[in-house]
Amino acid sequence: MVKENFRSNSMIALQALTDYLEDCENNQIPVIHQRHISEIISDLDLDQFVKDGGMSEVSLQKFLETYLENTTRLHHRHYMAHQVSVPHTLGALGSFINGVTNNAMAIYEMGPSATAIEFFMINWMLEKIGWTPSPIPGTENTKHVQAYGGGVMTHGGSLANLTALTAARSAMFPDVWRDGNPGDIVVLVPEQSHYSLKRTIGIIGLGEKNCISMPADEDGRVLPAQIPALIDKLENNGKRIMAIVGNACGTAAGLYDPLEEIGAICQERKIWFHVDAAHGAGAIVCEEYRHLVRGIRSADSVIWDAHKMFRTPVLCAAVLVKDHHHIEHAFSQEASYLVHDKEQPGIDLMMRAVECTKSGLGLKMFLSLAAMGEKGLCDYISSRNRLAIDAANYINNLDDFECPVMPETCILCFRIGSDNRRQLEIRKILLQNGHYYISTTLYKNARWLRCVLINPDTTLDDLKGLFAEVRKINSELDQN
Repeated sequence: MVKENFRSNSMIALQALTDYLEDCENNQIPVIHQRHISEIISDLDLDQFVKDGGMSEVSLQKFLETYLENTTRLHHRHYMAHQVSVPHTLGALGSFINGVTNNAMAIYEMGPSATAIEFFMINWMLEKIGWTPSPIPGTENTKHVQAYGGGVMTHGGSLANLTALTAARSAMFPDVWRDGNPGDIVVLVPEQSHYSLKRTIGIIGLGEKNCISMPADEDGRVLPAQIPALIDKLENNGKRIMAIVGNACGTAAGLYDPLEEIGAICQERKIWFHVDAAHGAGAIVCEEYRHLVRGIRSADSVIWDAHKMFRTPVLCAAVLVKDHHHIEHAFSQEASYLVHDKEQPGIDLMMRAVECTKSGLGLKMFLSLAAMGEKGLCDYISSRNRLAIDAANYINNLDDFECPVMPETCILCFRIGSDNRRQLEIRKILLQNGHYYISTTLYKNARWLRCVLINPDTTLDDLKGLFAEVRKINSELDQN
């Protein structure tokens, strides 16, 4: 007997989501509509359901209608705000399957299928970087392969950066786990690095002040030629460099650092080289853009978010290391109820991750990729990058708009006029109107409007409509 009206409830949810996707495709509804949180709590009748239970098929249908009305519609082609994918619907089913099976697969016995898929997808990513994939545990070739990569999937890029730099700390300074931070360890990061890196340095006890930005050019790319002098200065001041981080790509404008040159310095100085490829990993898998990550093979660790440019539902990130020992020894702990002598037909992943309980993240990525194939994935990534370039070229032919830099990814920055405050005012009105959803960023000491062209349905005509609305709002603000 199917438990708890599963079939009928699922059909209600399926119909509601199908209608939702059709509404998004028709483009007749706002992409964003932010009502006050108190109104949403009241309309969803949360208090009564928590107290009394009893959500029936009729009330579930009403609940879903209200819930979906108050979502931000990522499938709307005017969604251009953040580095969060418009998931492939087959990949979205991975989230549904994970939710029903609930295999918390940090240990193999809690999710053999989920572990097998994650292991496979990690190896796929390792090979794309140019590293040796992990041999399948228990097979004959395991005994003959000594040097190979490894990895684990985590719930997001911030956790992936934390895991990667914890592995770096264990590799570079193995006594810190037991003895604590000696106070002289620093990490060098790009000027345009993601905030999670500074947060990571604080969490692992090195101190935020020891997260040091490297010299950059006027666009924010790291200047490798100036790194040796910075290292010498820090070492003369009694500091030890744990890791150097390169962007692939930066968050604000989507630019890639010169990884080959940074990697050569790290190899010469025997410093851990970490590449944050959370957003820009598409360049790793697409031959057209592979030149942007030239030298990534020299990294010791890479993070890669599938829930950004791989059309995978949130959250799905990977921590990848060139030497599998470094991810296996990143953490030191004992858990006798989980880790003990036992028959092991697979592999336990919990020793590689912060999480003890881990969702089957690989399934979502696999199903998304299985729907598109590698060529379909690269076509999607190429189309989004070309759209950003086409839009920048269009803007550069306008008298009242400007772009700060030509895009290398699907991230497009632009502004109208030179007033920083005005850009924020324009975005506020855009969100109130609900026709377009974009973000904003500080870059080159100025405030810019920012689009992440991640929706596969967004066209240059959609962007031209956005620019026209921005111009209209700006004119109205001038008149007030």
